[in-house]
Parts: sequence; C-alpha cells; structure tokens
Amino acid sequence: MTTLSEPQRKQPSDDNDSRLRVVLMLEIQDGAQQRFLDVYEQLRHQVASVPGHVSDQLCQSINDPRQWLITSEWRDQETFLEWVDSPAHREMVKPMHGCVSDNFRSLRYAVLRETSAAGSTGTRAPMEVPPGLPRTEPAAGQAGPPKADPGPDGVVRHALTFTVKPGSEPEVARILSGYASPKAEVDEHTRLRRTSLFLHGNRVVRAVEVEGSLGDALRHVAMQPEVRAVEEALNPHLEEARQLGDPQSARAFFAKAALPARHQAIASAPCSGRLHRHAVLYPVRPGCGPAVAELLATYDNLATADPTGPVAASTVFHRDDVVVRLVDLRVPAEADPVAALGVAGEREAAALGALLDLGPHGDLRTVAGLSALLAARAMSPLTDRSAQES
Repeated sequence: MTTLSEPQRKQPSDDNDSRLRVVLMLEIQDGAQQRFLDVYEQLRHQVASVPGHVSDQLCQSINDPRQWLITSEWRDQETFLEWVDSPAHREMVKPMHGCVSDNFRSLRYAVLRETSAAGSTGTRAPMEVPPGLPRTEPAAGQAGPPKADPGPDGVVRHALTFTVKPGSEPEVARILSGYASPKAEVDEHTRLRRTSLFLHGNRVVRAVEVEGSLGDALRHVAMQPEVRAVEEALNPHLEEARQLGDPQSARAFFAKAALPARHQAIASAPCSGRLHRHAVLYPVRPGCGPAVAELLATYDNLATADPTGPVAASTVFHRDDVVVRLVDLRVPAEADPVAALGVAGEREAAALGALLDLGPHGDLRTVAGLSALLAARAMSPLTDRSAQES
C-alpha cells in the first residue's frame, strides 16, 4: 500500500518528463475513518522525505464516504519502485492495514501532458503497447503480487521465493513434488499455463506462467483445497512464519517473496523437439544483482535471435541480490554449460565472473569453471506442470 504526504510545488514538465502518477483507491472500514486520518497524518510527513516524491492528495468520495482516493506524483518510476519495494515501505504502512479493507487497487501512470490555468506546460509521447498483448493491471483486492508485464508471447511470468529451515529440505522437496495440480482455467480471460518449482540449498523458487491476469490466477490457485493443503504442510518448515489466511500477513509475505521477471526472451522459430527446463541461482556479490541480471539479459537477446541455437526461451528473475535464470534449452544443460549459464565470450565471462562469488579458483573463461558453477548452482527441479497436465 502506498501512502503520501502534503503537496509541494511542481516544476513545469518538459519533453524529457519522466514523472509517475500513482493512484490508490481505498475502501475504509466502517468506524475506522478517524483512525485512518490519524494514521495518514503521521505517514504523509514521512513519505514527504522520501527521495523522488513530488506531491500527493487525499480525496474522499462525495457519493460514498467509505471510498477514498490517494494520488501521488513521483520524479520517475525507478525511484518510486525502489521505495515501494523496500522493507522500509512495508514497515511504514503497517498501521494503515487495520483501517483499510482488502478491496483496494493501486494504479500507476506515466505523466504525458499537463495543463494549468496558464495553459499547457508540457507534453510527452505515449508508450506504445504491442497489439494483442493483455493488460495486467492489479485487480481490486489483490494482496501482494506486483504488476507483471507479459513477455513477447503474451504470457505473464512471475516467481516467488522463500527459504525453509536448514535440515527440512528433504521433507519440503517431498511436499512440493507430490501435490495435485489446480484447475488450469481461471475464467474466460485467464488461464494457468505452467508451474515450475525448484530448490537449491534451503531456497525454494516457484515460477508461474499465466495467460491473462497474474493476480486473478494467483488468487485462484490460493483458494484451491489441494494448494491450501500443501501450504499448510509447508508452514512449519519456513524460516519466516506466515499466515496466508490473514490479509496483512499475506500482503507482507507476497511482497517479500516476489521475484519479478526482469527480462524475457523467446526464440521466434518454434521448437518441434523436447525442451529441457533448467534454473540457476547465481552466487551474486552484495549489491551486484542488477548488473548480473543485465548481463544475462544481453546474452539471452542474442541467444534467442539464433533460430538454430540451444536457447529456446529464457526468463531472468531478479530481486535485490537474488538472481535466478529459468531457461528452456534444446539440449541438456550439461551438454552446453555456456547456454545453461547465459555467458559467452571471454570478455563477457570475465565481467560476469567479477560480479559473482566464485571462490578463489573460479573462472568462467574456462570449460572447467563453467562446469563447476553449473554443478554448484543449478537448482533441483521439484515440480514442472503444464496446463495439459492440470
């Protein structure tokens, strides 16, 4: 949930304007309006000090006093997203959760044109959306997963990651390997395409592919009895406790567990043979997560451009210093560690190696170094279910 502060004077926009407008639609619980205003009064001054914040407004519906609107303006989307995804933000807005119902919606817009009493103060070209791609705005009441953009094939990809208690890995693997698949059809617009689960050490990664609304799909899955049973069985083994039945706890879990798809690449040539799904959890040095994700994305753009190459599709998931690359290969990973790891060329290998903790003898410029990293950081597949199997 986003909170805002008192308005500040805006500067006129220009052709390079990159401002972001955030609109938060809220429904305040009966009897909680004064408490909401008290909490907001405290929080708006805190948010005013956040770098990148420009202004905000708090509005109440003249037709339904339970309906409220908070709009805010930010210097650019990067500074807003950095703040809204931070632990500091999650901690800051906790007091507001007890006042607001789950029926809220957060929308984000780029500022394109602005008109004041003096006339137009700026203009900006709209962003183009490729035809046929579904919009994936968060739905009302969505409790956690962020807005996710579809890939080149129109499929939305997202992942969740969490850690389990050391020593519980065999039992966790058993639980996640044996659950029954939920129904693939969510509604006429949304369908589950595929779910893949991996484990490395005590870290679990669950990757999903969805046609349509990611939020609707995840809520649909969470309500299925077979999935609820699995989540209940997992709870005693988690390093950080969660209560998915409690909206506030669920929001906190999904916010912390989210591992967004930062880059997706898909070969234009269809693959008629079997594909090998493979995932790597990279040993990222502190603070180097964004650079690692960018290097992997550069490789994947080139690799999927070759219709005869080993890489059929790839998704780079990244949050902070957790970077996971999920790749569909035309050959087994061990047969082509370069494609499996996403690195080619001596200069690129050296650059990636400098961002990873490879140990004193690690060297991605050698076959031995590549094979050693693949063996050490390949994630163990637990479940891979496509819609046809559901």
